[in-house]
Amino acid sequence: MEHFIPLSVPNLKGKELEYVTHAVETEWVSTAGPYITDFERNIAEYVGTPEAVACQSGTAGLHLALIVCGISEGDEVIVPTLTFIAAVNPVKYLGAEPVFMDCDDSLTMDPSKLREFCQLECNFKDNQLINKKTGRQIKAIIVVHVFGNMADMDYIMEIAQMYNLKVIEDATEALGTYYTSGKYKNRFAGTIGDIGVYSFNGNKIITTGGGGMIVSNNKEYLNQCRYLSTQAKDDTLYFVHNEIGYNYRMTNLQAALGLAQLEQLESFISIKHNNYMEYEKLGIPLLKFRENIRPNYWFYSYLTKERDNLLNYLSSKNIQTRLIWKLIHTLKPYKEVQAYHIEKALYYYDHVLNLPCSTNLTINDVEIVVNELKKFMK
Repeated sequence: MEHFIPLSVPNLKGKELEYVTHAVETEWVSTAGPYITDFERNIAEYVGTPEAVACQSGTAGLHLALIVCGISEGDEVIVPTLTFIAAVNPVKYLGAEPVFMDCDDSLTMDPSKLREFCQLECNFKDNQLINKKTGRQIKAIIVVHVFGNMADMDYIMEIAQMYNLKVIEDATEALGTYYTSGKYKNRFAGTIGDIGVYSFNGNKIITTGGGGMIVSNNKEYLNQCRYLSTQAKDDTLYFVHNEIGYNYRMTNLQAALGLAQLEQLESFISIKHNNYMEYEKLGIPLLKFRENIRPNYWFYSYLTKERDNLLNYLSSKNIQTRLIWKLIHTLKPYKEVQAYHIEKALYYYDHVLNLPCSTNLTINDVEIVVNELKKFMK
């Protein structure tokens, strides 16, 4: 059988087993334990926020972020259509409605269309942005940093401040990405808006199996997220709960895994960068990252007019690839939801195929993928 080359799988060659074994031996395996606080502290130190709050998933983190940003039933939130559905579903959890925005060539939200929508399709009065079509107040923007790239946060933050909108950064794919120049130089994805969220799912650049982390420069937001994620306990002795809380806390076992992974993050980014450059050197042009950032190179996107045929061909050669997500405004739960001039997202949906990009991908693996790509293109 031919050697199988997966798309994106975990790399567990550090101290993962040592830390997880210690958690088991000390019997701290649930939602309390020293590895959780250590992991939170180390993430906060890495990205430069005062604190961080560990949770069960990126989705749970986004749900909590929307709550603390004041989103509730009847509100609207501007979201991208080109993203994984988990970035949008939490809006509906709260009875709010998304408004879908197009992407630019970075695959992230198009700030020019965002501004145009706010100017032409809304009224701004008494510090509230009101959607002319629905009469509802738009309160926030969810910005997704797609595939380790970074949205134009300078432009987006300017628009948000102009229209009194909260900014929630879905940085679930972009841990380690930061600006290298400009207004937000040295600021990491997830730390520029009001609140940011990371994911540690199995295919992310570091993993806890499943898990997430919330970061913010607003300690009040973080305290509220921590409180809500642990069932909103006001008195742990007498079981007093003054709000509706959630069972969203990360486990100590997951955090033990995450701590070991975080120790290797910069080396993982280096490997991903080298493999990205190897594809390019061997003649496979990949989608570029924004010029003024240090990306984490999470996914390698290849543009092709033969998307489905190429996917099937590579699959027959034991090479796993992945399509970009089906645009959310076209999915059954969201077909009736407002979408604003979606154009570029349609093009990228039809043309993007993601190539193998694991941190344990070898140069030989890259050469095999490239050789098969060239055979297909002949």
